[in-house]
Amino acid sequence: MAINYPYRVFRYQVEIDGISRAGFSEVSGMSSSVDAVEYREGDDLRNTPRKLAGLTKFGNVTLRWGVTDDSDFLEWVYSVAPTNTAPPTGIQRHNVLITLIDDAGNPGPSWNLINAWPVGYTVPDLNGMGGEVAIQSLELCHEGLEHTPGSASAEPSPI
Repeated sequence: MAINYPYRVFRYQVEIDGISRAGFSEVSGMSSSVDAVEYREGDDLRNTPRKLAGLTKFGNVTLRWGVTDDSDFLEWVYSVAPTNTAPPTGIQRHNVLITLIDDAGNPGPSWNLINAWPVGYTVPDLNGMGGEVAIQSLELCHEGLEHTPGSASAEPSPI
């Protein structure tokens, strides 16, 4: 009997509208929740309310990566937020696909953020005594989180 090992959190790929961006050191915040709406009619015999499904909400996702000369993400931020010399150019919504990768390098399960756009950008703290990599972050809001299961590998684990 083959053992189906779980995926590890350190191998993943991020694609924005089909363009691979593999240089992210961390992706966090993927979540969804459904509000519970309480409802009770005046002639109900029960003294407790019924629970109905309300709005579905999706948590903001944060992407973190090392500072480089690449300014593509800043241009995306500036489409929403003004600079000192230019107003916002209008929200640019993109689909963001986050895919886990197995030990053999094959794509696994993925999550698709629907109509994502930036709501926050953080510059790293600087310290003259530090030796860490400068990490910046981009916070994205989105309108949906779709999960796609990974395909089973062609070769089962020998264990």
